[in-house]
Amino acid sequence: MPSVFKFMLEKNFPLAISLLALAIAIGYVRFSNERIKKLVAEQEQEQQMQDGTLAPADWDGAAPPFPAISYDLPRNLNFAGESVPIEIPDVLERLDRELQINIYLHSSTIFLIKRANRWLPQMQEILRKHNIPDDFKYLPLIESGLLNDISPKDAVGYWQILKTSGRELGLEIEKEVDERYDPLKATEAACKYLNNAYRKFGNWTLVAASYNRGIAGVGRALENQKVDNFYDLHLVDETSRYVFRIIAIKEIIENPTKYGFNVNPKHLYQKEQLRYVEVKETIPDLIKFSKQQGINYKLLKRHNPWLRDDRLTVKRGKVYQIALPVN
Repeated sequence: MPSVFKFMLEKNFPLAISLLALAIAIGYVRFSNERIKKLVAEQEQEQQMQDGTLAPADWDGAAPPFPAISYDLPRNLNFAGESVPIEIPDVLERLDRELQINIYLHSSTIFLIKRANRWLPQMQEILRKHNIPDDFKYLPLIESGLLNDISPKDAVGYWQILKTSGRELGLEIEKEVDERYDPLKATEAACKYLNNAYRKFGNWTLVAASYNRGIAGVGRALENQKVDNFYDLHLVDETSRYVFRIIAIKEIIENPTKYGFNVNPKHLYQKEQLRYVEVKETIPDLIKFSKQQGINYKLLKRHNPWLRDDRLTVKRGKVYQIALPVN
């Protein structure tokens, strides 16, 4: 402590405290003034960058303070082989919005890229088997982020399937078993829906919109508005954005480095090697069963998320295939 303050503390404590507080206040004011000057300079620099009067070489620092940029929309875009008419102003703006949003959802989009490497090739095989265009593999990315989530409307799984719809599409949905949580069986069910919708509309873009709005809902909108394609329809915001979100995610997943996503190939999630055990009899304790199979319950549930209880009741004539990791 400076000797002057030490002396004053000994002789006049209140005065010393007042002087010390004054010194701190003066220091704070000086700091604040310097901070304000810096903020003003940064704002002036940002404005010059926006006006185009400040070249990148003149930026103060290694990078601009706000390195977000606006990307050009690709020409000749298509969904499922059907052209996206970005020459229509509102189509261009709606697609531009979804592309920019997903480009700057950095962590979310990186994890989509990583998960897509594991699941999209498996889903592609199923889509091809049912004569569904490959671009529909991007639907579960925007539906669920390739996670077994439950929506506020109780839609479940990667493909976000409702209970009534799932049963109509051939999935088993009971207390102990819910096949909506099986990504590949859910893909099979989704293919049935998509083919039904295509028989109705004869247009894959409308089919994609109907996955969000429903076949009946899209059909009514077409009839009421006297148009014959998605891009001429006026729809509620969720459905209106839906197809553009698919197209935006498709563009990013297929061209990640173009949009700044430099994901090292070794960081991509890989398809895991599995073996399957055929089960024809009730398993009263799946925890004990997993131990008998040389794994733990966590791994059993990881590879069989459709098992919704800690037991599995097998009815006469029913057979289940339980996936187990290859050691």
